[in-house]
Amino acid sequence: MNDERLSAEGSSQALAGEADLVRFAAPAAPVQRAAAAEALSHRDKRLIAISMMLPVFLGSVDQSVLASALPTIGRDLGQVHNLPWLITAFLIASTALTPLYGKFADVHGRRAAMLIGISIYMVGSLISAASSHMLMLIVGRVVQGCGAGGLVVTANMVLGDIAAPKERGRYYTYFSLAFMTAGGSGPALGGWISEHLHWSMIFLWNFPLCAVALGIALTVLRRLPRRERPHRLDIVGALLVVAASSSFMLALNLGGIRYPWASLPIIALVLCALVLGAGFVVRLRTAIEPLIPVAILADRAERLAIAAHSFGWGSIISLNVFLPMYLQSALGWSPTAAGLSLVILMVTLNSTAGVSSQLLGRVRHYKLLPLCFLCIGVGAVVALALAAENMTTSRFEIILLLIGIGFGPTAPLTQVALQNTVPVRDLGAALGTMNFTRTLIATILIAVFGAIVLAHAPVGARGGALSKDFLGSASVATFPMVFYAIAATLAASFLALFLLEEKPLADS
Repeated sequence: MNDERLSAEGSSQALAGEADLVRFAAPAAPVQRAAAAEALSHRDKRLIAISMMLPVFLGSVDQSVLASALPTIGRDLGQVHNLPWLITAFLIASTALTPLYGKFADVHGRRAAMLIGISIYMVGSLISAASSHMLMLIVGRVVQGCGAGGLVVTANMVLGDIAAPKERGRYYTYFSLAFMTAGGSGPALGGWISEHLHWSMIFLWNFPLCAVALGIALTVLRRLPRRERPHRLDIVGALLVVAASSSFMLALNLGGIRYPWASLPIIALVLCALVLGAGFVVRLRTAIEPLIPVAILADRAERLAIAAHSFGWGSIISLNVFLPMYLQSALGWSPTAAGLSLVILMVTLNSTAGVSSQLLGRVRHYKLLPLCFLCIGVGAVVALALAAENMTTSRFEIILLLIGIGFGPTAPLTQVALQNTVPVRDLGAALGTMNFTRTLIATILIAVFGAIVLAHAPVGARGGALSKDFLGSASVATFPMVFYAIAATLAASFLALFLLEEKPLADS
């Protein structure tokens, strides 16, 4: 499954005779690899970037499709309090495996990582669709997350392989289109499926797309230059972060509902999470090649780029999960209407991301626009919290428009800033670390917010679950608390971006 390669001596002849096949010897010298990457024409790079839009779409559409269907799944399976697990189980698995995919792709090639990720994702989708109870569905989501962890990060690594940081923004536009399509169609599609078909179809509709993505990985990714580097996969570190996150989730899920917060089981779970988390930190400091490279976290610019990216996307992912619940439980909207209302958020977010990515390599002070827009985003989320209990449709859509516009330019900037800082040999590990941190923060936020929102729902309730009358005014009043917390998280992204050094973007 490794990318095919020609010898260094014959590479120039092969490129002259067949411009669309770029293959290189391994291990190649850094100068040879750089020259080979430059041998890709703009047409070749554009074709590869376009082909990666499908894995990016598959990796990002999952959460938005499922979010609109969560209330319906809760009513059908009678497990309202376990609904956050359907999101966080996916994110926990994806969190742990994303850095491993990055290193695996450095060792065995981008194509091998993509093929494995798509295949595991399809298996998880089958398990989820066949689920007859919540536990089986959660297991299916875990398997799905194990596959999805490799889709977006591998696609970003491919983008890093074909384009220098200064010109990377022009190709990121294609990724923005994929994100926009996923974010725009996902909520509406999930709401329509859950209302008119059956929620299990949410896990089956994308199988033809997965088959096409497999074909793309088998063919188009043969054209990539090799940038291999030997790695040791930190399986122990991945297991520690999964165990710590799961313990923390269980404590939030059970506390105040099945057990008092001060009871022995909850205290034991919290202590277990702390001990396992401390063990993960020790592992990072002592392992020969830890799950998250300490050198990346030690660099201030890389650390700030990762923080700005992670807190920003953590806020957006949380909104995608809880806004459909808010609209259906607090305002009484249908799943389809709730899903359609969220289209404007992701369309505007990814539209502004695509437009701003075109400016990154053409302006000197490339941070100014994202910082100004991010202020608008923070203010819009605060407005959402203030108006949550007396929301109108027009006001809600205007607020979503401003949130999307506000965060959009930050998304490409943070990725390009990270790729502009790390050496090419560490690109996979750096992107894996960024995606790891993003999903970890999103997992924690969703776990905490889920415990707040569902605190008043009786255990094992059916039928009226998550309706306004069922949850009661006390539960409806918790949504402003969640929105204020999301605004604070987005403000943390602004602070990290403000402190990030504005280094000139490399042109090679």
